Amino acid sequence: MIVHTAAGALLVAALAGTAVAGVAQPRVALAFLALVAVGECVRITLPGDREQAPIGAAAALAYALLGPLRGLPTTHGVLQVVAVAGAGSLLAALPPALPPPLAGALPAALRRRGRRWADPVRRDTAARRLLTVGFAAAVFQPLYNGGLLDRLPAAGPSYGVFLAAVAALVALCDATLAAALRRARTGLRFPAALEDELRALPGIGSAIVATGMLVSLAAGEIGLWALPVFCAPLLLAQVSFRRAAAIRATTGQTIASLARATEVAGYTTPGHARRVADTACELGRELGLGTRELALLEYAALMHDIGQLSLVEPVPDGATALLPPAEQQRIARLGSEVISRTGVPRRVAEQVARLADPCHGPDGGYDRSLPLAARIIRVANAHDDLLTAARGRGLPDPAGRLEVLEALRLERGRAYDPRVVEALARMGSRAREPG
Repeated sequence: MIVHTAAGALLVAALAGTAVAGVAQPRVALAFLALVAVGECVRITLPGDREQAPIGAAAALAYALLGPLRGLPTTHGVLQVVAVAGAGSLLAALPPALPPPLAGALPAALRRRGRRWADPVRRDTAARRLLTVGFAAAVFQPLYNGGLLDRLPAAGPSYGVFLAAVAALVALCDATLAAALRRARTGLRFPAALEDELRALPGIGSAIVATGMLVSLAAGEIGLWALPVFCAPLLLAQVSFRRAAAIRATTGQTIASLARATEVAGYTTPGHARRVADTACELGRELGLGTRELALLEYAALMHDIGQLSLVEPVPDGATALLPPAEQQRIARLGSEVISRTGVPRRVAEQVARLADPCHGPDGGYDRSLPLAARIIRVANAHDDLLTAARGRGLPDPAGRLEVLEALRLERGRAYDPRVVEALARMGSRAREPG
């Protein structure tokens, strides 16, 4: 709410200030506004529910860092930069508000993108970008319009170094805002969220920042032609990212289908793999895992029971947590061999292979060499197996959950990681809180 309120207040102030002062160099402002609007209509979704409009973001950043244009000074300021970036985003959201005949005349992609404006993730992205662009303009425009950058020749390396430094600060600001929004939306701990965002910067984030900086530099020599010339490579990069995202989505669907094989064959109860994966991911977020680790954890949790297909007779209700340790290890090893041939990252197979390994090392203490993902899945799997058994005995759900939690606590330090069990207890406590 704080970020959204700040972004809304900044946009209203920018639009009002620009309306009162008038638009400086309208043709330039219109060109950047149009590019921002077009960029909003060709967004991509990245891992971790990150939505990006690379071209729109690069255009807004370039306008914030725009100094001379074809050798002539520009005079727009911070408020006009924010107004242009905000108006471009709002323009892409207009189709649902237009009368049906006018909305129907627009391209299908524009109508579809406009309808998605109500998506909370998209609103977060829009608010974050507006504040980031405002920050970039607040750092650069006063220095440029105040003549403090006159000592740095626009075509010299010192000017480029200064722009690169500003762009780096802008990227850090954007990552911090993104982490704060993810923390509020998903409950992921802020350090883990910030680490995720910083790791994502070398991808499409670095391409956006580099393109924005290059457009602002090139505009000093070739004018507005810099917009299409330098945004075209970013469009190609966006197509590549879109294809990579499609491949990841297909991989996820394949894994989910493979995980259902044990259910179809009658080895596990319906929905067991999905429930274990959901619980494991909640535990992972509680323990501060990042987006990539959570994705691998979900894959491993979905396929943790695939080794049961080697059994002659199914385990009652698929409750492998109730089997002898040796049999659990055999099932885990067989499942790991199957997973290693599916093309998923090798770490997924390694995590499944160690699901049933002894928890104690040679010195008798808890074996911390066990992957955290394996320890999480072990608790999530036992939780679902024991809860299913409790429901089978007719035990009410709240009482059954308490009984399962106590059973897991009795075995913490021996069969289960105490940290993971306590994370499960915290999750249960929050679920029982009113509201």
